[in-house]
Amino acid sequence: MTDDPDETPIQRVLRLKQAALAARPKPPRGGRFQREQAAAKSSSRTRAPWVSR
Repeated sequence: MTDDPDETPIQRVLRLKQAALAARPKPPRGGRFQREQAAAKSSSRTRAPWVSR
């Protein structure tokens, strides 16, 4: 990771933030986990947005 001399401080912070986000562990993809997440999300959509729990 070489710092570009033309890089502004904001660009540098954004690049570091994106690298930190990319390094986070990802949730498992496919299979039972994904089906459970989809089922949980679809059941919550049946409620109107203004109805609080």
